[in-house]
Amino acid sequence: MADGEGRSVVQTFHTIPQSPMKSDLRIVLLGKSLAENSRVGKLILGNEKFDSKAPSDQVQTERKMHKTVINAPHLLQPHLSDNQIIETVRKCLYLSDPGPHVIILVLQQDQCSTKDQEHVEKVLNAFSNKVYEYTMVLTTQESDSVEPAKVNGFIKEMIKKCFNRHYKLTKNSPSADLKENLEKFAQMNSGHYLICDEFEGSENSTEQQDRERGRKKSPLTVALFGNSASIQFRHDNILLGEEEYCFKTTDTSRIIPLPREIAEHNISVINMTARNETELNKDCVDHLIDQLVNENEIHAFIFVVRLGQLTDADKKSLEWLQRVFGEKVLQFVMILFTYETEEKSKTIKYPVLEQLLEKCGGRFYTCNKMMNNQSEMRELMNKIELLFNENKQQRYIEIRRNFEKSVKESDRITITKENTQRISTTMGKDTHKVIALEEETRLEQDNAKEIDGKTKHLLNRLHLKGRHHKLTTADFLQLTAHSLKSTESCAEEELIQTFMQKLLMMNYRARYIHVEKNGQHHKKQRDYDSNADMDDIFKAMSFSNEGINQSDRIHPMDVQMAVFHCADGFLKQLMVTKLSQCQYALPLLVPDPFTQQIEFPLWTFRQINKSWKVKNTDNEIISQTHPVYKAQTPMVSFFRFGSVSSSKSQLMNSLINEKHNTFFHRNCPGSSRTRVLMDGVVEIAWFCPSGKNTDKFTDCIAFCNLHGDAGDHEKQLKILTEMASVNVVILPKLQNNDKSATVIQNLYRNRKPFICLFTEDESPVTEPIKGKYKIGLKDRNQSEVSEELKRTINECLSESASTFRLEDLSKHSTDIRVDEEDDEDCRRGREAAQQMMSLLEKKDLTEIKDSFLPHQGKLWHQWSQKNKELHRPRAYETEMDISRKKTEMKNIREQQHDSNITTFIQLFFKQIQCHAENKMYFLKWLEIFLTSKNIFVPYKYYKSEQLEVEQTGLERISEELQAAAFGLEHIMREIGQIYESCSFVKKNKKDLQFDFSSLPSLAAKMMISGFPLELMDGDAAHVPVIWISAVLDKLIQKLGDQRVFVLSVLGIQSSGKSTMLNAMFGLQFAVSAGRCTRGAFMQLVKVSDEMKTQMNFDYILVVDTEGLRALELTGSSTRHHDNELATFVVGLGNLTLINIFGENPSEMQDILQIVVQAFLRMKVVKLNPSCVFVHQNVSDVTAGEKNEEGRRRLLQTLDKMTKLAAKDEVCDAERFSDVIKFDVQNDVKYFAHLWEGNPPMAPPNPNYCENIQELKKTIMSHASKSHGTMLIDLKDRIKDLWEALLNERFVFSFRNSLEISAYRKLETKYSKWSWSLRSAMMEIENKLHNKIENEAIHEVEETDLQKELKKTSEEVEKSMSEFFEKDTDADILVQWKSSFEIKIKEIQENIVRETKKKLNEILQQRDLKKKIDDQKTHHENTLFEKSKELALKLKDKTNDEETLKKEFDSFWKHSVKKIIRDTHPIKDNDIMRDVKLFLSDIYESAPIGHWMDSTDIFSMPSYTQYVLFKKEFKESVIKSSRYTQTLSPEDNIRNFITDVAQQTDKMIQSFNISKMGYNISCIQQITDYIKMRVTEHQKTSVEYEFKNEFFMDLVHSICKRAEQMISDQHKMFRDANDPEIYVEKKREEYYSIFQKYCHGATSAAIFGEIICQKLKEPIEQSVYKKTARDLTDEIMKNCSSLNGNRSKLEKHILKTLAEEEDFDKYMNYIYNPRDHFKSFIRNKVSQYITDKFKGSVLHKMKENVKLLQQKIIKAAHESTEHVQLNRGDVGLWLKSFTQQLSDVLIFSEKDLSGVKISVADNCNLLEDVIREELPAIMSDIYCKFNTEAFLVKLDYTFRPDEILIDHFCQCCWVQCPFCKTVCTNTIENHHGDHSVAFHRSIGLSGIHYDNTCNLCTHICTSAVGNSNLYFYPIGSEDKVLWRDYRTAGGVYADWSITSDLSELPYWKWFVCRFQKDLEKYYMKTFVGSGKIPDEWKIYSKQDALESLDKYI
Repeated sequence: MADGEGRSVVQTFHTIPQSPMKSDLRIVLLGKSLAENSRVGKLILGNEKFDSKAPSDQVQTERKMHKTVINAPHLLQPHLSDNQIIETVRKCLYLSDPGPHVIILVLQQDQCSTKDQEHVEKVLNAFSNKVYEYTMVLTTQESDSVEPAKVNGFIKEMIKKCFNRHYKLTKNSPSADLKENLEKFAQMNSGHYLICDEFEGSENSTEQQDRERGRKKSPLTVALFGNSASIQFRHDNILLGEEEYCFKTTDTSRIIPLPREIAEHNISVINMTARNETELNKDCVDHLIDQLVNENEIHAFIFVVRLGQLTDADKKSLEWLQRVFGEKVLQFVMILFTYETEEKSKTIKYPVLEQLLEKCGGRFYTCNKMMNNQSEMRELMNKIELLFNENKQQRYIEIRRNFEKSVKESDRITITKENTQRISTTMGKDTHKVIALEEETRLEQDNAKEIDGKTKHLLNRLHLKGRHHKLTTADFLQLTAHSLKSTESCAEEELIQTFMQKLLMMNYRARYIHVEKNGQHHKKQRDYDSNADMDDIFKAMSFSNEGINQSDRIHPMDVQMAVFHCADGFLKQLMVTKLSQCQYALPLLVPDPFTQQIEFPLWTFRQINKSWKVKNTDNEIISQTHPVYKAQTPMVSFFRFGSVSSSKSQLMNSLINEKHNTFFHRNCPGSSRTRVLMDGVVEIAWFCPSGKNTDKFTDCIAFCNLHGDAGDHEKQLKILTEMASVNVVILPKLQNNDKSATVIQNLYRNRKPFICLFTEDESPVTEPIKGKYKIGLKDRNQSEVSEELKRTINECLSESASTFRLEDLSKHSTDIRVDEEDDEDCRRGREAAQQMMSLLEKKDLTEIKDSFLPHQGKLWHQWSQKNKELHRPRAYETEMDISRKKTEMKNIREQQHDSNITTFIQLFFKQIQCHAENKMYFLKWLEIFLTSKNIFVPYKYYKSEQLEVEQTGLERISEELQAAAFGLEHIMREIGQIYESCSFVKKNKKDLQFDFSSLPSLAAKMMISGFPLELMDGDAAHVPVIWISAVLDKLIQKLGDQRVFVLSVLGIQSSGKSTMLNAMFGLQFAVSAGRCTRGAFMQLVKVSDEMKTQMNFDYILVVDTEGLRALELTGSSTRHHDNELATFVVGLGNLTLINIFGENPSEMQDILQIVVQAFLRMKVVKLNPSCVFVHQNVSDVTAGEKNEEGRRRLLQTLDKMTKLAAKDEVCDAERFSDVIKFDVQNDVKYFAHLWEGNPPMAPPNPNYCENIQELKKTIMSHASKSHGTMLIDLKDRIKDLWEALLNERFVFSFRNSLEISAYRKLETKYSKWSWSLRSAMMEIENKLHNKIENEAIHEVEETDLQKELKKTSEEVEKSMSEFFEKDTDADILVQWKSSFEIKIKEIQENIVRETKKKLNEILQQRDLKKKIDDQKTHHENTLFEKSKELALKLKDKTNDEETLKKEFDSFWKHSVKKIIRDTHPIKDNDIMRDVKLFLSDIYESAPIGHWMDSTDIFSMPSYTQYVLFKKEFKESVIKSSRYTQTLSPEDNIRNFITDVAQQTDKMIQSFNISKMGYNISCIQQITDYIKMRVTEHQKTSVEYEFKNEFFMDLVHSICKRAEQMISDQHKMFRDANDPEIYVEKKREEYYSIFQKYCHGATSAAIFGEIICQKLKEPIEQSVYKKTARDLTDEIMKNCSSLNGNRSKLEKHILKTLAEEEDFDKYMNYIYNPRDHFKSFIRNKVSQYITDKFKGSVLHKMKENVKLLQQKIIKAAHESTEHVQLNRGDVGLWLKSFTQQLSDVLIFSEKDLSGVKISVADNCNLLEDVIREELPAIMSDIYCKFNTEAFLVKLDYTFRPDEILIDHFCQCCWVQCPFCKTVCTNTIENHHGDHSVAFHRSIGLSGIHYDNTCNLCTHICTSAVGNSNLYFYPIGSEDKVLWRDYRTAGGVYADWSITSDLSELPYWKWFVCRFQKDLEKYYMKTFVGSGKIPDEWKIYSKQDALESLDKYI
């Protein structure tokens, strides 16, 4: 072997970036053959410089053309030694200093042996482990054969390693090709090159030395984990490269850190992303990963996630990281979001990702998943270095080792501390004892290890991840499929979920869950010979039950304690609270299963309150309620020594509650001999007396139970014996030599009472000395023993004054760990809460809220009251009164804003900010302290005869208790009012240290964390809508707009509503008698991912409400408040639970009447909630017949209540099923009693819990059929419901914003659908119009049009179907689906019908104008022939242009004179003169000056001057007892005028004046039509007749308005058909033809030019029409005012009116809205065309010209081919040519009928002439395009403005009979009522108070709420109360006007701005009762404009 052979030659290299300059391209050639290498070098450099005869081991270098080639032709020869390889590599690197850009590996096909392969890899590795990124394989092939030489396997492998970079060099390969490949390769690597820093012997260049001096510090190591799909592994991936490292093996040697230099940062990357695709959750693999981390100094973890996505796999990946590396790892984690190229614009706004970011300290970066962007990678490196510096340049392993060290040290100290102390104290005294103690210590340590192993095994069986991965409340408080199961048994892996599910439902059977084993059988049967064993019982029964081993069972208490040990603080607290509600004993002292350290979980007791009743010395019953941790009670402790035959826990149960297993014992179901986690646990339970004589104890007593042998648990024993009032020990018998003897002796000597229970003794109770008792248990009746023990304990307690307080327990031992002291977050939270509570010390409870929460006190209550008064106006109220109330409310809000934020709230804000990370603890502590401060004023129970005397005092106490109630909800209420006041005045409070807009975010976070949010303030009976809306907005921001199912509950007070919800969902609504729910609260319950697919929603929103018939409310207010509350929660809920308590018929009837009325209201306002009746406290729920009878009676009562409620709500309903879909069999649930026995010691009834579970399933069944509600819609629903409830008449006031929003969306879609149909039909109409004019068709049928429209129609139908099925509001939209489908069908039919009508009119008009067209053709042909004759005469004078011109001019003048003489010229028209003449003939008696005085009838404010009443007619009035306001019958007349004008417009368009010309018969037809309509109108039931002046002015106004249109169209007709004008336009064309004839042009050339000239006008018209259609589409997309629906258009109109401030235009808008809309559209279109002409319009015209030119040339070419194919002549050519253009141009053979074309038979020449002449014609047409000509050149029918008018104005134009606002429905003749979003002041239409000149300021919506305002309908003498306006019938009955305060500030501004103009217009004033409120005057024009954007 050569010297050094076999040694490792792998070196460490890295890359350095450099600009990819061609001059620096350095190439290393590695090969085996000198000749081949030289050949390659020659191709690269283009010369022969490489010496092919040089020594083969010589490294050559040549430089040329900015390239340096280093040739090492021998380096791949396999005989080279390692030293030779290294030396040659050094030389190559030196010559390519600072490093090569490309290494070319020259390989030959015969280079395929294993030895060759190994050698090549060795050489490349000597360069770098990254060498393949800079290497290209070059193979040689001698021939240029198409079939390439086969590539052997080794070369294939090398090509693959080099990222498929391969060049095949053939004999004739061009040099440029190879050079181009090399340059591309260098560019692909972004100029990077290889360099070796480790070859010490190399002669470093200056550049290298400089780089050495500037080298970075040690490289950072980062570990990537997450989803490998988020990364694209490829050769240009800067961070990871192409190879995807996999963890599919447990061999950690495969996991190699990848060294990189990125942007001058040295970094090593450990790629762990493939972990998600492996089974790394196995412990062994975790261990290997652990080992990997220990062997590598990891500085940062990068969690790779796809931007915008966080999959379940990603979440598990993060959990895995925390489990394997510990919680501290998060401070080393940065999140890397990757994106696709097209996703780059996305931002991180997903709530789940935000939470993830928060966990990782907000550290993140985004980059392309390909990771090939240099700048992105540079920034990533900077971020990693910043993270490293933030962690004080620590490695993760240092933190981890410190953490593990502290844990191990703590464990070691805990186990050995006491023994070490004992050993040290006995040293020197007794060596044998020392040895014994050491042995004892060793045994204890071994025992600890055994316990540790058992614990881990138990946790594994229960699928728990251990104490380092804490369970949280969120793991159990979400709705899962498992939570809907109702089972008493489950699989072992479901044990934890099942236990927690039952516990949270307060089902004490949670401890009695049967575990199903796979393959388990109820009977064990062995194989045996049945005949042999049949008669032998001993043999049959002797086989062992090997398969049924009790020790294999998991002990029920181990399940409980396993969850307890693995739970976080909040889950522990929830667990213990629920255990307490189940009347179970609670963990008091708990040894850590791993360290055996004793923990006192004081925190878990903080939410538990205990209530009991005792008798005082006067024998009066006193009720007491205390937080359990504060309760001062005696304590009786029980413990045992050794193994005893009797159950201590069972004996204790008999003392507390013999019917309930408060303490779990050996005889309980599911118990087993083995338990892992209970030894050493001390449990505590309280006996609470009921104040009855049957109570076992007369006071509250705590019972403590030490599990296991007390001798093994000295600490627990010491604590218990010190704190107990009475100690009870149970043991077999007393022996001096027993290890427990000393302890028992000490207890006996202690002064405390002591009771010994002996299991081996039969004696009854004896008292050897005072306070010391002995009781035998052997063979004794347990009841007898229990009674003796009870008596004895009572005797002991009567003698003992010592008491115990849970909170003081930690003082008795310094060795125990107190959870809330040990947990830093918990401790800080408590300190912060205590700091706040210190402010409340020594304060009167009844005054706290007024002092510390001023914003929600008097001012808020005043504002709420004013708001209700505002919405419920008294009689005679005017707008001045309304304005005054608003001013008062404004002042209250300002006072609220001016009041200081109290120190208490300031401190709350400070603590929330300071404890942002652990605010949950702070909030919980504050809630605990506030609750404990509220409860516990003892009160007496009075005898019946005393009640009346004490009634007044009780009422006062009740008020004080309400005032004293102070909880977290009141703090949040205060914050809500601070927000509302700031929001109202739009500025921050002076003493608020941050922006008020962040306050709702706090409430939203609390909701997400599980806190309920107050929806309705129970004290003010008001919903703070602004605050609630803001919180929901923030909730949407954090969670996204989630879909929720709203579950609400309704029932009488204290009927168990909150208890039911708490049991159902594990919630914690207040349930104690002293803390009944006030108002309404809402809380989120998360739905698990698996359930989301089934339920179609993300959360359940539970709404808990205060009880109906609350004792706090009395008199009539109770019923009103109950109705209000019921309506609110029923309207809010998708499902409402109606909770009925007991079987009292009168109570049932009361609540049912309220409920039925609420549901009836929902039906009327088209809301469709569902309900389930829950009948609680039923005596026997199992009695089927009784339940059936109960259902029947309930349904009867519901039907009865429905009839009563229907009368109140003026609604037709006979049965409850008429109101709501209700299944009496499935929607009525009967519940057992809540308690199994009598409180306070009774546990919840398990049957009640089962009823809860069944109800939960029913709710989910309803939910699965519901679409739920989006959070954004919920916000609107809350607002709508409350706004309607503020008005006393809910049904008439409710505005369903969701429906309104959905309907507007539908209207917008409808507009697009209808436009699609119209647009398509316009194209069809244009095509058929051209064909008609070309005489290609002679009839149009509807079927033809329908066929043409079919494709568009199907597209519209498909779009409609998708919209109604898939839109988010599909459940709302479905109600309109059929009507809109019908409407679209009607529109389609109308479009088809109208188009057919128009096209048939064109057909008729074509025939009528045939004479005119023939005359034109005759004149043209005559001029053509005569000019041709003249040209032939002048053929000899072609050189004399002047003579030719002179002769032609003379000829032309003479010819034109003759044409004019022979035809009648078309004169200009004077339309108005014709109108006057015509009307003068009809009404000869018309006043002489009438036409001079004639006014525009459309803009007149009143028509009274035009009418004569048929009889004495009482003018319509609006009247009250004080005022009367007049209306005149203007509406009928105005509507009539509008309709006549609309129909005459259509008539004028049908005259087609642009084609047929104008004559006086047009006026006659218009006049006759108007006369007919006036006559018909007067025959209807109107009470008036029109004067002649009305008819005359109507005709005059209509014709005046149409004058411009008629004149424009007639001018078009005259320009096209008047001989003088028309012929003069043709002069240049004919002169051109004349010249060609003179110069001897061929017939084909001249005919071609004639065709081109004839095409000029049709082309121009076609371009104008096509451009107009295209432009219409563009305007509808780009013009802001015209790109939406009618409402948006109206908003722009109102803005324009405000900006112009033209009163006349305003009045035109008010009285002639349709005309104003038309005028606005015309102006906007005209402006758009003017503004966009040079750009968009001209471009479109140019494109259309170009398109037509192409079609014409194509038609000419195809016609020539057609003639040649059929051997035809020019006639055939012309026929083919015109037919091909008939769709797009009005051009036919008849246009050339007079031209003699027989001589023109050269079709090819004709095509060439057209191809040559046409561009000039097109250019001439294009040059004439200009803004002014655009609309003038178009027929009215084709103008964009008219098309858009037709589109937008096909809607409802009915005006409100009071204020003249136009109905906003976009469908003409729509179904249902007319309505508008906002009405305006009725004074705008001239309504005034009777017998005064005072205009009225009332707004319709406020007026209909007035209870004393009347009006007289038109034509009636019967007054109608305005609030009952519909009863007036006619136009009034068709309008829906809601009684509310919805108003637009815009119109208030208008009234103030144009007050004088309005007064002048109507000749009345705004004074007296009609005085304009001052509040209106504060609005500026800017406010008015902003209100339009806000509300419309």
